Amino acid sequence: MAHHASPLWWGRPGDQARGTGTRREATVARGERDSRRRREARLGRPVGGRAAGAGPAVGGVVLLLPDGEPESVRRPSPLAYAAALPMGRSLARAGREHGLVVHAVHYRFRGWNGTDAQPAVDAARVADEVLQRYGDVPVCLVGHGIGGRAALHAAGHAAVNSVLALAPWLPEDDMAAAPEPVKQLVGRQVLIVHGTNDARTDPELSYRLAERAKKTNRDTCRFEVHTDGNALRQHHGEVQALAADFVLGALFTRPYARPVADALAAPPPLGLRMPLAAGFGRSLRR
Repeated sequence: MAHHASPLWWGRPGDQARGTGTRREATVARGERDSRRRREARLGRPVGGRAAGAGPAVGGVVLLLPDGEPESVRRPSPLAYAAALPMGRSLARAGREHGLVVHAVHYRFRGWNGTDAQPAVDAARVADEVLQRYGDVPVCLVGHGIGGRAALHAAGHAAVNSVLALAPWLPEDDMAAAPEPVKQLVGRQVLIVHGTNDARTDPELSYRLAERAKKTNRDTCRFEVHTDGNALRQHHGEVQALAADFVLGALFTRPYARPVADALAAPPPLGLRMPLAAGFGRSLRR
C-alpha cells in the first residue's frame, strides 16, 4: 500500500524529472540553508473566532496537528494547515458552551524526518505553551496523517488526556526498527479513525497499532469509515460528529454516544473495527 504517496499539492508529476541538475542542487541548498535557520513551533490563533475573555472560562483545549511529509526540512505547507481548519471549526462550535478552545499547531518543518519525529516534538512544546497560557486544563491532540502519528507519539505529555488520530501515517513493519511506542497512551482516551479505502496511509497498520495499544490501555477504540479515503471527505459529517462526541466526552466527561461507549468497552477486534454508521451525527441517542 502506498501509505506515503504525495498529496496533489506537492507538485505536478514530472516537475522533478524535467528539472536540471543545477536546479535540483539549488533546491537542496536552499532547503539546507532553511533548515539551519532557527524556527520555533508555535500555537496558532484560536480557531472559530473565540476572542480573549469571551464566553465561559477555558475548560479544555484541542491542538490540531496538520498533515505533513515523511521527509522534508521545508516550511510546513499552508494547504495542510488550512485542511485542518474545518475540523477545528466544527469542534470549536460543538464545545463552545463548555469552554473549549481550539488551536492549530505551526510546526517548524514539514517532515517527520525519521527518528527526529519533529511534529511530535513540536506538539509537546506547544502543549507546554497551552499550560502557560491557560493553566492546568486538559488537552486533546487531534491530528491527521503525519499529524495523527504526532498526536499518538506526544500523548505522554502531562497535559494530554486524549488523542484523536485521523488516518494516521505509520511506518511499514520493519523487523530491524523498534515498533511504534504505545506506553505513552496509558491513561489517555484514544480514538483512531481510518477509511477502509485509504490509498495513502494503510488502515491495517493503524489497526495493528490499536491492537497493541488496547493490551495496555483499555480506553482505546478505532472506527472504520467504509469506502472512504484518506481525507475522509465522503463521510465528513459523520466523522466530524464522531470527533465532537469523543472530544467533549474526553475533555469534559460528557457521556459518550452509545457507539463510542460500546467501542471502548468491546474487546478486539470488535472495538477496533467499529463501523462508523451513516448519519451518526443525526442519530445520537443517549
